Amino acid sequence: MLTVVRLREWIFARVNGEEGVPVPGPQVGAEDFELVYAHPAADGRSRGAGLSDLFWYWLAPGPQMHQEHLEPGERYRTVARTTRRVLAVPHQRSSDLAAAATGRILAGLPRDRTTLVRLRDLMMPVWAEVYYELVFGTRCPPDVRAMIVANADDVVSALKGIRLRHMDRRDRLTRYLLGRIAGGTCPVTLPAPFTARETAWYVQGAFFNTAVVQMSEATAHILLAIASHDDVRGELMAALDDDDAIDRVIDETLRVHPLFGVAHRITSGEIVLPSGRVLPAGSVLLFNYLAFQRTGAAADPDFRPGRWLTLRRTDAHFIPFGVTANRACPARGSAPVMLRACVRTVLRHFTPVSSAAHTRSLPSRGPAYLTPPAARPPTSARLARLRIRDRWADAGRSVVQLVLGTYMVIDARRQRLCARYFEEAIR
Repeated sequence: MLTVVRLREWIFARVNGEEGVPVPGPQVGAEDFELVYAHPAADGRSRGAGLSDLFWYWLAPGPQMHQEHLEPGERYRTVARTTRRVLAVPHQRSSDLAAAATGRILAGLPRDRTTLVRLRDLMMPVWAEVYYELVFGTRCPPDVRAMIVANADDVVSALKGIRLRHMDRRDRLTRYLLGRIAGGTCPVTLPAPFTARETAWYVQGAFFNTAVVQMSEATAHILLAIASHDDVRGELMAALDDDDAIDRVIDETLRVHPLFGVAHRITSGEIVLPSGRVLPAGSVLLFNYLAFQRTGAAADPDFRPGRWLTLRRTDAHFIPFGVTANRACPARGSAPVMLRACVRTVLRHFTPVSSAAHTRSLPSRGPAYLTPPAARPPTSARLARLRIRDRWADAGRSVVQLVLGTYMVIDARRQRLCARYFEEAIR
């Protein structure tokens, strides 16, 4: 399996080109990671990096309206203000939204027996409902929820190389949003000169792609970590009213399994490091979250939430939502509150147990057993079978990712979505 992974990386480099300065890496050490990330010249988002073609391909349609990929300027500032306005809700409101949506989705599970679920799949409808209500101010209809989930699942499955893109699933949501905008029933809009289609792409990309995907992945990671560690699960189940106890589990999960892999930035000017080394303008900086969080006072990969009783975030090199000075995640205020409420609601109704492998990319979608209080927990034989099936499926998935990932890298390079956009913009 490791050979397949290395072959995928080799093909990616051969097709997409060797590009970028890894941070941390030989040129920029971990001690300068946040300094470089926060530097004013590290402000380019997409233009000038071949890697952007691949990210735009995965985020289509409308990657040119995705907040993370907009170049600095008035367009970005307008979009960022709109996002902050949507997410600027009191913490109690955030908590109530997440708890209520989680409860509604969990109500569909049996209460008399243990159920095997895929945690990411279970959580996607939760976050589809939450972000629909934040955008539209009303409860999400089941058919629209299914459309949002289909869109988000297609994006994240393509990102992981599990499936090819299905643009019809994404276009269906775009058409729905365009209809709401045209009908005057979409409270979230962008002012002129933004078009209705650009507004639709923005809402789709910010809330129904990124927000739904990232929150689903985060919750799946947290619940799988709890399900895989008997001692942590036992302590947490006995302390569900303790916000700090849940937060320590959330922080430790995001330390061991950060949601962001590599974020790339393009320098608009020189960056002079404390060592005197110069990163020239036009450099593509590849900020590796996992590598950075594997340095500092919490470099070990062991899952130990208790470390946060004494460990400070700065000492841990812990940046779960990015660096504040350079477009940190706009949901960094509301996301931890909503994650806490969601996890607490799940644990009040079910005990999660799993023997599946837990990796940062989570291509398995997090298989786990959920046992309600009145039911018997899974036997050791069932857990053993789950472990065997998971490992076997993982081997097959690696081959699928090799084949489909290679195709998408080639296809993205051929389409040059990002490069062509900027070429046309300057004509």
